[in-house]
Amino acid sequence: MNSNYALHELLEVHEIAAFKTVCLTKSQTMQALVTDPELTQILQQDAALSQQQLQELSGVLSKVTV
Repeated sequence: MNSNYALHELLEVHEIAAFKTVCLTKSQTMQALVTDPELTQILQQDAALSQQQLQELSGVLSKVTV
């Protein structure tokens, strides 16, 4: 994997990571407020997927040289 990215690409990855962090926080917070079991399951799946995506983005960012 090429770890030499342009600055705008690095900023895009940071922006995506920030957005996914907000998504994760919202999914986790809403789980406490939801009473429908199906919706709770959807929120749990979304939280798990967001965590996985944040780990992947973190891996990309850890290899970056500007």
